Amino acid sequence: MGFMIHSTDDGRTPATEYLPAGAITPKVGMALKMTGGLLVPAVGSDRPGYICMTQRETACEAGEHIPVIRAGGDIIFETAFSAAAGSVKLGDKVTISADGLGVTATVGGPAEVVYMDGTENGSMCRVRFD
Repeated sequence: MGFMIHSTDDGRTPATEYLPAGAITPKVGMALKMTGGLLVPAVGSDRPGYICMTQRETACEAGEHIPVIRAGGDIIFETAFSAAAGSVKLGDKVTISADGLGVTATVGGPAEVVYMDGTENGSMCRVRFD
């Protein structure tokens, strides 16, 4: 599913930036972080600084610029659980899935759960990054 904008605190549309990517295959909504001057997937307890806004079937060349938005704490993103989340409660901070396109049920990550539409694997939830 990826991280899709649900709402912003002030109703604005986040600005698109073009930043250099590593040799990754970008997907719309993929959580990204900057490492060594290049964007790479943010996974596990990584705090994403950006969300990808393009889709490719093949990998980018290292240094190729791709469109992203900043993953600020004033944006609520809609995504899905990548595992059953029966023990997750509102306000818990969970980790990012291994593909960078959702959240897990593991507490201790950067994504604060602010809404859940179920706890089954694949259930929609909303998160924000502080």
